[in-house]
Amino acid sequence: MLRLKTSLGYFLLAVLASPVVADDARQPTHELTLDNGLKVIVREDHRAPVVVSQIWYKVGSSYEPPGQTGISHALEHMMFKGSKNLGPGESSRVLRSLGAEENAFTSRDYTAYYQVLSRDQLPIALEMEAERMHTATLPEDEFIREMEVIKEERRLRVDDNPNSLAYERYLTQAHIASPYAQPVIGWMHDIERLTVEDLRAWYTTHYVPGNAVLVIVGDVTLNEIKPLVEKHFAPIAAGPVPDHKKPLELPGGAEREVTLHLDVQLPSLLLSFNVPSLSTAAEAWEVHALRLLSGVLDGGYSARLASRLERGESIATSASASYSGFTRGDTLFTLNGLPNQARDISLEQLEAALWKEIDELKTTPPSSSELTRVKTQMIAADVYQQDSISHQATQIGQLESVGLPWTLIEEDAAALEAITPEQVSEVARRYLVSERLTRGHILPAASAAVDETDAGLPATGSPAAGSPAANTQQEESN
Repeated sequence: MLRLKTSLGYFLLAVLASPVVADDARQPTHELTLDNGLKVIVREDHRAPVVVSQIWYKVGSSYEPPGQTGISHALEHMMFKGSKNLGPGESSRVLRSLGAEENAFTSRDYTAYYQVLSRDQLPIALEMEAERMHTATLPEDEFIREMEVIKEERRLRVDDNPNSLAYERYLTQAHIASPYAQPVIGWMHDIERLTVEDLRAWYTTHYVPGNAVLVIVGDVTLNEIKPLVEKHFAPIAAGPVPDHKKPLELPGGAEREVTLHLDVQLPSLLLSFNVPSLSTAAEAWEVHALRLLSGVLDGGYSARLASRLERGESIATSASASYSGFTRGDTLFTLNGLPNQARDISLEQLEAALWKEIDELKTTPPSSSELTRVKTQMIAADVYQQDSISHQATQIGQLESVGLPWTLIEEDAAALEAITPEQVSEVARRYLVSERLTRGHILPAASAAVDETDAGLPATGSPAAGSPAANTQQEESN
């Protein structure tokens, strides 16, 4: 049996037992919650007879206690090793035989499983996903083998990849008081001491209906989905929903610096500032202003970093900025770059050039035309991404998993349009300050013997090619 939840922007189709539907001319979107707490969001997109089904669990590396880093990712691996009526790998074999695409991923804020398949095969996918939610067997022999796979994955993706290793180490300094410092895949010494009992306890605690969101987007209607969801998921016992604490960061007061000598070919600079996300900001406009600030600096070919530092002054081989406001806790606003080695530009000179751009924005707001261009780019990018049903489902799942309503998707363009040039300057003055700064210098190992005191500044942001920030895949592990 379903109980209804009303959200802003919806209108009732009928009374009481009816779900609510978004006021969306493109695709009707329905939201309902089962009695056991499972939230279900169905978005109709009838352009092709295909559907994507995603189940999102509100657990990731930022939930993990010391000594158990990587447990969310390890459990994700083990969730393919069988359930009450399916043997190890059997669900994947069935889905492949149906022509479906399936996989899973773990991040700092969530773990998600998905299938993309013909609309006619959706009942099979839902049945297997419901079984996996409450009857995963987590056999010990499979666990022993899979942990060796995970160790090798860590060696391949992090330990033997200098840029990934640099970024992992850098984040431990950039996040002072937040579990976001922990790698998604986990520290090797923690991976080595995880036990199957640890995973079973983690599964029992976090894989409950009230801690999950089921998102279905594609050629379906609510009338088709509702009985399927009730049939397969409603019988699952509710269980206690774990309490979630948002990862919060210290407001400032400590400029930090880390210098790493690794097997990289080029020096690079990272500058990160501790900033709020939409989940933690006192005022939502700040987050949208930070997003636009990132766009002014690094929003395509005409953006300031590319036009001034790369092509204009030729100080940087590449320079970029990045910020995501849609996280569960406080996050980072990051600049990165590679100094122009052909002109013998130092990391200090590159950092000075980046600060010049920041300081200019603090004192002089971007012009209306420049900000309009950035807004148009961001809104257009989102509009075109809506062509993908997987992208639509992922947007919904990510927002809901970090505690934000999915309806923000519909409100985002208006939120960006409302930001003024002065507000962009205001967030630069408020947040891009030395008290919130972590500086990272990533230097070729050979330079350590030449100058141990080199303060060269490496860079990161919306990943500059060849820089540590270009290897942020570790933020999300499959």
